[in-house]
Amino acid sequence: MSKGVRRAGAGHGAAAAVQLLVTLSFLPSVVETQVTGVLDDCLCDIDSIDNFNTYKIFPKIKKLQERDYFRYYKVNLKRPCPFWAEDGHCSIKDCHVEPCPESKIPVGIKAGHSNKYLKMANNTKELEDCEQANKLGAINSTLSNQSKEAFIDWARYDDSRDHFCELDDERSPAAQYVDLLLNPERYTGYKGTSAWRVWNSIYEENCFKPRSVYRPLNPLAPSRGEDDGESFYTWLEGLCLEKRVFYKLISGLHASINLHLCANYLLEETWGKPSWGPNIKEFKRRFDPVETKGEGPRRLKNLYFLYLIELRALSKVAPYFERSIVDLYTGNVEEDADTKALLLNIFQDTKSFPMHFDEKSMFAGDKKGAKSLKEEFRLHFKNISRIMDCVGCDKCRLWGKLQTQGLGTALKILFSEKEIQKLPENSPSKGFQLTRQEIVALLNAFGRLSTSITELQNFKVLLQNRR
Repeated sequence: MSKGVRRAGAGHGAAAAVQLLVTLSFLPSVVETQVTGVLDDCLCDIDSIDNFNTYKIFPKIKKLQERDYFRYYKVNLKRPCPFWAEDGHCSIKDCHVEPCPESKIPVGIKAGHSNKYLKMANNTKELEDCEQANKLGAINSTLSNQSKEAFIDWARYDDSRDHFCELDDERSPAAQYVDLLLNPERYTGYKGTSAWRVWNSIYEENCFKPRSVYRPLNPLAPSRGEDDGESFYTWLEGLCLEKRVFYKLISGLHASINLHLCANYLLEETWGKPSWGPNIKEFKRRFDPVETKGEGPRRLKNLYFLYLIELRALSKVAPYFERSIVDLYTGNVEEDADTKALLLNIFQDTKSFPMHFDEKSMFAGDKKGAKSLKEEFRLHFKNISRIMDCVGCDKCRLWGKLQTQGLGTALKILFSEKEIQKLPENSPSKGFQLTRQEIVALLNAFGRLSTSITELQNFKVLLQNRR
């Protein structure tokens, strides 16, 4: 580069070369300088989140994800797409998900299936109740008979009205346990029409957006000259807070997933041994302000906004897990106690964060209008969770379903504050409950966001080192 600059000659040639050199040295810092400051719609700054995540959250959440209770996730990857004829599953080997053999699943987690016959051989009603009661894997096995009956009653309670996600039926023969540590989220090569249709459907049909308003960088949008998406953001700022938040959550989730793909990219494969690592070129293609016409930094800010939402949910749901009745049961008494202690420690950290998002500012209008808007919000998000069954790559579908369910569980928590406050200490409650599937999704989804913010810091360092 330096020789090229020296040979550029005098006059305009030299000036152009110097300008190019200045531009190239400036580019890496643009992402850093633009992804900073106070986030919109809340009173939190990005530097505070970075420090909090780096020193308090990330090391602990990473450790929690390695515990047996949180590493095994039951999911149905064979549900048909409910919206369009599928293009067929991705045949790329890295799209494949390796299900976990039944023998590897901790006995306490699978108790609702393989152990149900030990005490209730032929009573179908009792078997169903037992399976329901054990399905969570989250209740202390030393409960009194009265508490067990209450728990069974609780497990039968249909709270679908509170769900923000379409939950997989864990009793379906097609549902399988997956070891998340052995099936990490990373770039698989899944792209093109199938992948684009999923995200396009999410944004175009479920984010409260009229057809006449085009998203920035949407390949279907007509040429708009120098607009660069400003008309879209003018429209977005004119929305009510709730609909604006909805878009930011989806955009933040999309940004987080893209960051994982950039950070765990197939760099090379020699003699059948793949090498995975950060791909700076791919990161810049997706987030650099010049290459994305300013869209990249906005996406990354939405990632931080999503992190705040899920952080707030964790701080709110802490009382649910602080009760003695909740045991995160896997069958290993010592590890279960350590896992719960670690989880409660994380909850204490989330409570200590000083700049939480105030969810009470949402759905705060007249009761009838607020209730209607909240239901519309819930149904839109539930629809997005169903779209995840249209993803053609199994590994992408796995992590898409988990992270969508995790966010849906966070929203369920934020809008159940009164029910959580009324939880009894030593017995289940019909007012609010979480399945083991929701618990695993919630903590792993937040773990993915924590990882995204850590990976973003790593990319900043890599870009600075290239200057």
